[in-house]
Amino acid sequence: MNSVLIAILIMVVLSLCKLNVILALFIGAIAGGLIAGMNLNEVITVFTGGIVQGSEIALSYALLGGFAALIAYSGITDVLVDKILSILQRNQTKKARVIAKISIVLALLIIAMMSQNLVPVHIAFIPILIPPLISLFNELEIDRRLLAIVLTFGLTFTYAIVPFGYGQIFQNTIVKSFSNAGVEISFQDVAPNMLIPVSGFIFGLIIATWYFRKSRKYIDKESELATKKIRVSASTIVTAIIAIIVTFTVQFYTDSMIFGALGGIMIFFLSFRFKWSELDTELVNGIKIMAYIGMVMLAANGFAGVINETGDVTPLVNSISDILGDNKAFIVLGMMIVGLVVTMGIGSSFATLPIIAAIFVPMGAELGLSMSAIIAIVGTAGVLGDAGSPASDSTLGPTAGLNVDGQHDHIWDTCVPTFIFLNIPVVITGFIAGMIL
Repeated sequence: MNSVLIAILIMVVLSLCKLNVILALFIGAIAGGLIAGMNLNEVITVFTGGIVQGSEIALSYALLGGFAALIAYSGITDVLVDKILSILQRNQTKKARVIAKISIVLALLIIAMMSQNLVPVHIAFIPILIPPLISLFNELEIDRRLLAIVLTFGLTFTYAIVPFGYGQIFQNTIVKSFSNAGVEISFQDVAPNMLIPVSGFIFGLIIATWYFRKSRKYIDKESELATKKIRVSASTIVTAIIAIIVTFTVQFYTDSMIFGALGGIMIFFLSFRFKWSELDTELVNGIKIMAYIGMVMLAANGFAGVINETGDVTPLVNSISDILGDNKAFIVLGMMIVGLVVTMGIGSSFATLPIIAAIFVPMGAELGLSMSAIIAIVGTAGVLGDAGSPASDSTLGPTAGLNVDGQHDHIWDTCVPTFIFLNIPVVITGFIAGMIL
């Protein structure tokens, strides 16, 4: 029995049963490690080592949550929301509400896509932008499952196809992974061969938009970020704008979310427009919200470490290959499924690529697949699961923003919809690419 498959299945099933994701990851890691023949001390040591490697990401997300709380406290987003609500109240026609819904969904889609390339801040924009808009989403009765899909689409589709920002990192990782497997490809070879696979994201988004088009009612609650507000003035708005600019600028030049968030936070404290005691309270509240994402990412790093240590990824691929025989269609589909399973467990397409490329590149060559087909298969297998994994920041980020009032479940409102509407279509288009390229 393959330990990697068992570990991931346990993690996913426990998450679907609404056990806390951190506990599900820990239990899955222990089960997988023990099945692989590791003793309990070895599993704990490897898991702990993985946690240490993810500490920078965890601290980054916590500080971004604190910065988001200060942005909300400044009242800058309230000005925008109040303006939109006043327009809606003046024009209560069905057409106006439909236009408002479409505009918001498109705006979030564009912003999410820009966060990967044009302004590479990844999920940093979510805790800043989404929580203050919750009251507007409720007023328009927008189904948050659709918003989760839209945000996750922007966070995953863009880096898989656009060779800038996070896209450059992802595609360079593919090139390096091929090189480590003994095959040299150029950076320019990646994006063109990902066109067919990522078209599945587009089809899935279109279907999801139609499926979740109906209104969904939510109870108006005071979110954790919607705490005590100060009187909004021109000076507080200017301070908030400067803080946002400083955060993104520092992150861009230092390539560090930690120092970017710290830069924005210090602008608030050094502006002397707010009481330090109140800023400190808001900062702590915001850290609490995003710290959970950091904790999940730490646990996911530990889980990934155990999966790698078992050495059972290669036997998993080989066993599928033996079962499916020499049938090209079955083998390509098997590769897609393995990529999906591994990425679902690890929670990161970037971390998955080196693992699967080491196996899929020689396997593809042995099957007589073209290099274009192998690139498409590896790229697709890598990106699969990032959209639906409970441990992926591409799902944790949207949940953190949409669940500030406790009405958006991470598993059933983010992971399951994104898995169905984004991952499944990409499996199909990735399979097509592997067969025809």
